Amino acid sequence: MNDVEYTLLTIGDDSQSAKNLASIYVHLVEPSKRKLTQSQIMEKVRNELLPKLPPELRVSVQEVSPFGGSEGGPGGVQYVISGPSLDRLSEVASKVLAEMKKLPGIRDVDSDYIPGKPEITVTVDRSKAGQMGINISDLSTTLKLLVGGLQVSTYDEKGEQYDIRLRAEEKYRNDQQVLGLLSIPSSGSVPVSLTNVVKLGAQEGPAQINRLNRRRQVSLSANISSGPGISQQSILDGIEKIVKKQNLSSDYFSGPAAMSKELGKTASSFMMAFAFAFIFMYLILAAQFESWLHPLTILLTLPLTLPFALLGLLLLGQSLNIFSALGLLVLFGVVKKNGILQIDHTNQLRAQGMPRRDAILLANKDRLRPILMTTAAFVAGMIPMVMANGIGSAFHNATAGIVVGGQTLSLILTLVAIPVFYSFFDDLITWIRNLCTRAAPDQPYNTL
Repeated sequence: MNDVEYTLLTIGDDSQSAKNLASIYVHLVEPSKRKLTQSQIMEKVRNELLPKLPPELRVSVQEVSPFGGSEGGPGGVQYVISGPSLDRLSEVASKVLAEMKKLPGIRDVDSDYIPGKPEITVTVDRSKAGQMGINISDLSTTLKLLVGGLQVSTYDEKGEQYDIRLRAEEKYRNDQQVLGLLSIPSSGSVPVSLTNVVKLGAQEGPAQINRLNRRRQVSLSANISSGPGISQQSILDGIEKIVKKQNLSSDYFSGPAAMSKELGKTASSFMMAFAFAFIFMYLILAAQFESWLHPLTILLTLPLTLPFALLGLLLLGQSLNIFSALGLLVLFGVVKKNGILQIDHTNQLRAQGMPRRDAILLANKDRLRPILMTTAAFVAGMIPMVMANGIGSAFHNATAGIVVGGQTLSLILTLVAIPVFYSFFDDLITWIRNLCTRAAPDQPYNTL
């Protein structure tokens, strides 16, 4: 494929050095030098390459995480189920995985629970071991030395130090009969054969047992396809419903993990940021206009920009994420600035004795040119970020796209809505004043 610059194959690149796990890192050429996007190339691999692989292989296509680690890209979902029984976790995970594959917009469903690894079990007869004077720790150390291996010394060469580990050869440490010939030191003078105090057996178990808060866990992962109405939160909600159907007891825990968990925290943090932004903007505007109602005139225009901002994302083919939420904060600042220009000039004209209707029309006429000039300059400055297609351009596109679309489409509405809201609140002020003081409706103008 011409879009691929090079690939890198690694085998056993994990903490367990598992030989049955491999990954292929694919480095693409720069986005400006290829016709297909990264998502399109990944989709092409799923459709053309994966069906040709043997069915016993568990393969998934993942993005490289932009923040490091091995949790997959920002479009992935991670979900964890933890509890005391590994057998119960395995049963639940298999059922949940089967149901997850039916969710719309989900793909590459997998888990980190890989059963079927052959292992030799050792069951100690503690009463017999005690009678023969065998310490359990000595038995464990002997097996760990010959089967698992222990560091016995170090080796220095050319300023570098290397560990020397000792263990039995593979043909001996994987044979039950050979292991039974091992001798265990005892408190007596004669070593004891291993078969006299233990019972060896063979079974299959998981390749790796992961733990969360000292409890066994199984992690589920999946990728999300692009499309209308498909988001990470909708996938997580679907997984949550599937897990609830398994009727897990109270000593089991389930929930988002890794990037999915952090993105959930980020969403709540953004909601708090928006709330505080509205509060601080209201207080600053109240101090500027020396009024408690005129700031509402400006702030009411901000929700009007949301539909146009989302429409702009739809037209540009983007999604609502962390970076577009940052652009939404910038969009609110620009819309608020336009309202300040209109209302401030209107108040100045009315303070000079001009009637309200004439002041509103003249203020809009005087401030139309600076509003259009600043808006056009701001949108023009964002267009290069929207049109960028270099490395990391997706983040810039999401931030600038919501600003360009929202500001361009909502400009006319905000220019019309602010005079309407201003007139409504001014009538409300007059009505409250007349209600409280029973004064004439044509009393002198005063900002409340």
